[in-house]
Amino acid sequence: MSTVDAPLILTAQLPQEIHARYTALRWAHFPPERNFLEAHVTLFHALPAMSQEEIVRWCRRLASEYAEVPAKVIGLMSLGQGTAIRLESPAMLRLRDRLADAFHGLLTAQDQHRPRLHVTIQNKVTSAEAKVLQAQLDGVIQPHAFTFRGLALHRYLGGPWEPLKTFAFRGRAEA
Repeated sequence: MSTVDAPLILTAQLPQEIHARYTALRWAHFPPERNFLEAHVTLFHALPAMSQEEIVRWCRRLASEYAEVPAKVIGLMSLGQGTAIRLESPAMLRLRDRLADAFHGLLTAQDQHRPRLHVTIQNKVTSAEAKVLQAQLDGVIQPHAFTFRGLALHRYLGGPWEPLKTFAFRGRAEA
C-alpha cells in the first residue's frame, strides 16, 4: 500500500490545555517504543483514502455549522492492558453519526460502531501495570466540562500519523 492509499483517521480536537495535560500523561506512561502520537480522541480509525476530498468537504461543512461541541471528562477507563480518560459527549457522537451516515458502505467494521470516547494514556502493558497506573491516577483525573475545538484529519503511516488538515468549529449553532 502506498502512502496515498493509507487509511485516514478523523479525530476530535481537545482544548489546548487538556491536550497538553493528557499528552504529558501519554509520554509518561505509554510504552515509549509504541508511542508515536500526542493525546487524541479518535472518531474514525480507517476512512478510505479515496474519499479524502469528500471527507474534507464534510468536515468543512460541519465546522461551519457548529460553534462548539460540549463534552465532559468522566474519569478513568480501564482498557484491560491500558488506561484511558473516559469522555462523554452526546453532541460529538451526533456529529460523528452524521459522518457515519455520509460514509455508509465505506466504513470498516470497527468504524461502523459508535466509539466510547476516550483519550488513551497507556496501552499494550500488562493488566497489573495498568491497574497500578489507575490506582495512582485515582482521584487525580477529576470530572469536568470542556468544549471540543474542532476536527482533525490524519493519514495512518503504520504507527505515526501524518497530519493533513484541521477544521476549527466556527459556526453559529451549538451541537
